[in-house]
Amino acid sequence: MTTPEPIDLVIFSSSILHGEALTETAGFVAISEGRIAHVGRAEAANEWTARAKQVIDVADATVCPGLIDAHIHPIHGAEIARGLDLGGITELDAVRAALARHAASTPHAVGSDWLFAWGLDPAIFGDAVFDNSLFDGILDDELVFITLFDGHASLVSDAALKLAGVTGTEELPSTGYVGLDQHGRPNGMLYEMAAQELVRRVLPQPSFEQRVDELGKLLRSMAESGLVAGQMLDFGAPDTLEVLEALERKGELAIRLRISPWVMPGATEDDLEAMLAMQGRHGRRWHVHGIKLMMDGTIDNGTAWLFEPDTHGESLHPLWHDPEALAAAMKFFHEHGIPTTTHAIGDKAVSFVARTIGALPKNGTVHRIEHIESIPDSVLAEIISAGAATSLQPTHCALYSRADHTDNWSRRLGSERANQAWRTRDLRDAGAIVALGSDWPIAPFDPRAIIASAQTRRPAGRPDVEPVQPQQALSARATLEGYTSQYWRSVGEEGGIVESGARADLTVVLHNPLTTAPDEFAQTPVILTVVDGEIVVDNRRAFAKGIADLSEESFQPA
Repeated sequence: MTTPEPIDLVIFSSSILHGEALTETAGFVAISEGRIAHVGRAEAANEWTARAKQVIDVADATVCPGLIDAHIHPIHGAEIARGLDLGGITELDAVRAALARHAASTPHAVGSDWLFAWGLDPAIFGDAVFDNSLFDGILDDELVFITLFDGHASLVSDAALKLAGVTGTEELPSTGYVGLDQHGRPNGMLYEMAAQELVRRVLPQPSFEQRVDELGKLLRSMAESGLVAGQMLDFGAPDTLEVLEALERKGELAIRLRISPWVMPGATEDDLEAMLAMQGRHGRRWHVHGIKLMMDGTIDNGTAWLFEPDTHGESLHPLWHDPEALAAAMKFFHEHGIPTTTHAIGDKAVSFVARTIGALPKNGTVHRIEHIESIPDSVLAEIISAGAATSLQPTHCALYSRADHTDNWSRRLGSERANQAWRTRDLRDAGAIVALGSDWPIAPFDPRAIIASAQTRRPAGRPDVEPVQPQQALSARATLEGYTSQYWRSVGEEGGIVESGARADLTVVLHNPLTTAPDEFAQTPVILTVVDGEIVVDNRRAFAKGIADLSEESFQPA
C-alpha cells in the first residue's frame, strides 16, 4: 500500500468504532488532507507515522465518528436565549420570584429599558389562561419580553404591546395570532413567529460585533461537547451570511454548519426562487444546502395541527392558511433536487407531510420530517410508505413531558395521545431513518446527555425520574447512529463512519458510548474533537489519568 502525502495526523487508540458495524478495534486512524487515509492495526503503523506531522495516542479513549446535531439554531437562537433562563422552573410563584430578583439586579430605569427572559414552561399556568398577569405587582410598567421554552410563543408586558402598537387586529401571513382577553384586548401572548415579530421588530439589538463574538463562543462550546457539525434550520437573521463571514475572518468556525433556510407561510414564488438561488453559498466551514418548512406550531401552545382538538379545543389548524401551498413549495424544491426538512408536530401535520413526500416522483432527493411528537400507528405507516427520513429530539420528551401526564403537553393531548410520545424505537424498528438532535436553544445541545436520554427516556443523571414511554428507548448503537450515519442518510448523503476515504470528523471520548451506562456516558470527558482532520478541541492534559504516556503525545518526525 502506498501511503499518501502528506499524513497530517495519526491517532492511536485501543477502542476505534470502525466501519458501518461500529466494530470496536484497536489500532490507529491516519488522516490526510481532511480525509481518513487508513484505519489499521498498531503493528502496521510505522509507514504511516514515519511521515506524519503529528502522532497522538489516546490509549483507551474511544474514537467515534464525529457527532452531528441534526437541528440547531445558533444565530436565530441567540435572539431567543436572551436574559434570564427560566428553564426547569415549573411553579408560578417561583417564576415570579426569579423575575423579581432578575429585575432588581438588572440596572435600568423603570419603563426605559427591556427585561428579557427565556425558557418559560407553560406548565406554570396550569389550566388557567396564558397571559401577562404573571407580571402584576413585580414588573408593573416595565418593558418585558419572555420567550416560552418551545420558542413558538412569547409573553410580553402591556408596556411592550403599547410601544409596538399591537392591537390584536393585525392580519398575519400565518395562522399565528395575538392572544386576547375577554374584552378583545391583547393579553400579552404572541403565538408563532409572525405574531412574535410584531414586538421583536422594536426590541433593542446587540451590536453586529457582539453577535459575531457570541456565535464564536457558542460554536466553541458545541465543539467542547463533542459536536463536529450541526444542521442550522433557519435563516432567521437577515444578515446571517454576513455574521458567518465575519466570524471566518477571525479564524475557523469551531464546528461545521449546514444551513437549510426556512420558507415560512405566505412565501411567494419570488421567495422560493430566492431560496433556490442561495443553495451552494458557502464559506470554509459553512454551506447552504436544503430547505426548512413549517407545517404547524406546537402542542404546548395549542398551535399544532391535530386530527382531533386538544383538551382546550385547540390545535386544529396548520400554520399555512393553505396547506397545499406548503406542498407546492416542497414539490418546487424536489424538482430542483433540494432536500427539505419539515417541522410537523401534530398527527395531522405529520400525516399531511408524509403523504406529500410520498406523492413526489422518486429522483433521489431525500425529504425529512422534524419532531413527530405524537402519532398513531396509521400515521407511522404513512411515514414508512413515503420513504421519509425523520429527525427527533429525545430531550424534548425527557425534559418537558412526564410519565404521569401532569405536564402541559400531556394534559393538552390527553392520555391516549400522550402515550404515543416520540416513537423513536417504533420508527427505527419500522425501517425509518432517525436522526437525533437538540433544537438548541429549545433544549441543551450537549450530545452526551441527549444520547443518554434517548436510551433512558428521562433526564440524564436522574434515575429517580420515571421514564416516559420507556418502550420507545433506543439502543446504544441506534442512538450513536442517530448522531452519525443516520444523520447523513437523513440529508441524502453518506457519512458518519470511521473508514478509509471518509471525512475526517472524529469525536474522541473517554468512555465507549456502546458499552458505557447512559448516565455515566452523559458525564464522559471529551478528549478530542476533530473537524476535517483538524484538532479543534484537545483535552488530553486535563484528563491525563485516562490517557497513557502523555509525554509522547505528539512529535515532529525527524
